[in-house]
Amino acid sequence: MCSRSVASKTPVGFTGVGNMGSPMAKNLMKHGYPLSIYDVFPDACKEFLDAREQVATSPVDVAEKADRIITVLPTSIDAIEAYSGANGILKKVKKGSLLIDSSTIDPMVLKELAKEVEKMGAVFMDAPVSGGVGAARSGNLTFMVGGVAEEFAAAAQQLLGCVGSNVACCGAAGSGQAAKICNNLLLAISMTGTAEAMNLGIRLGLDPKLWAKILNMSSGRCWSSDTYNPVPGVTDGVPLADNYQGGFRTTFMAKDLRLTQDSATSTKS
Repeated sequence: MCSRSVASKTPVGFTGVGNMGSPMAKNLMKHGYPLSIYDVFPDACKEFLDAREQVATSPVDVAEKADRIITVLPTSIDAIEAYSGANGILKKVKKGSLLIDSSTIDPMVLKELAKEVEKMGAVFMDAPVSGGVGAARSGNLTFMVGGVAEEFAAAAQQLLGCVGSNVACCGAAGSGQAAKICNNLLLAISMTGTAEAMNLGIRLGLDPKLWAKILNMSSGRCWSSDTYNPVPGVTDGVPLADNYQGGFRTTFMAKDLRLTQDSATSTKS
């Protein structure tokens, strides 16, 4: 999907280089994209500064340096501040810019941001991700994209294809978020079930690795059991195998479940 010769001429702004954003940005670097990086925590940008990438002083500074910007932020409030705040992207966004938000936040907030961006003559897409930190590092994320189909095919698909192995257009702005929160609802259920099943099996005397192998050959098999098993020593390459360093925090999952609950309630009214 990516062309290094083209990428080298097209700078990309990137706001939010935490556990997910940092490896995503690094994969763009590997494909030849020069970056303009910003994070509220300056230390998060040190690796990029050492790699001679531009480090911006604010989201508005990113918008002045690039007309294609990806944001990966923790909450709806953070996204609103990054786009519409006093030093937000929309203060200096160029007409025709492509703005892609890969946060997991309220779909209604995304729709409002999309309207604000459209008024500025730019293009907005929500593109939340699935796959965890491991997939972010390997460039195998799944992107669920909401936005104008023509713009998706023309620009966003190629850019996101440098970071993920699956890039799907889900419909209009906000639909990517809808797919993501529904996915995370199922993930929360399966991870809780996997943890309980593994715990019970161990308490009943089963060897953890053997029990996981049996589970993954049986009808209970799921991503949580075969790729992100929550028992130490069963699966390599997951946060718990590295003393729980990095990964998807339970506070974020709780936030996503609240988004799911709020969305379910709003659809009943």
